[in-house]
Amino acid sequence: MVGYGAEDDHFVVELTYNYGIGSYKLGNDFGGLYIKSQEAIENAKRLGWPISKEGAYHVLEAPGGYKFYLMNEPQPTESDPVQQVALTISNLDRSLKYWSGLLGMKIYLQDEKTAELGYSDNQCKLVLNDLGADVNHGTAFGRIAFSCPAADLPGLESSVKSAGHTILTPFVSLDTPGKATVSVVILADPDGHEICFVDDEAFRQLSQVDPKGDQLLNEAMAADKSADWYAKRGRGKPSL
Repeated sequence: MVGYGAEDDHFVVELTYNYGIGSYKLGNDFGGLYIKSQEAIENAKRLGWPISKEGAYHVLEAPGGYKFYLMNEPQPTESDPVQQVALTISNLDRSLKYWSGLLGMKIYLQDEKTAELGYSDNQCKLVLNDLGADVNHGTAFGRIAFSCPAADLPGLESSVKSAGHTILTPFVSLDTPGKATVSVVILADPDGHEICFVDDEAFRQLSQVDPKGDQLLNEAMAADKSADWYAKRGRGKPSL
């Protein structure tokens, strides 16, 4: 998990490394992350990372092809620098009925093709961009996750089921050895975007910041044995 602060009040990204896969096919489902950070722009210039411009945004592309839209403003210290996460959809009216009408998100802004939604005034917002065409998830798709009170999960599942929408994983409790047992419901919106709702009480125990997180990640990458894993199977390690 990586982000600019604790998961309790920051948007964070889960990065997953899968042995046996050298690349993923990008679809058109993920629009990118919008981040307020002059510092990130300066870092990219210092490191020689390619930067393009789209309107007022400085655009960086991660190795897997995901885009980061950077605003040339000081990085906030009292709030999350991640301002928006954007998903593409095929029909804005239908999606608003789902995300706002069914899932209860507040609509902050809306025009003919775009809407900005959220559950909190001071947290990262979800932006839905209407393609007017089918959404292609490729093979690189993930899911977006929200926490809510545990008592709300059964009712949420029931409402989605009654409305005839997709439930990918019905209400279930997942054990984490030595840690909290967390309950989740995983849904899919009309365009197939996966949405996980997790109980906030257990999630707060699992999402505490590890003060040694950076060190542990660096040590794990340095000790990566994936090349050996491939060699034992007579295969070369995939690369981009």
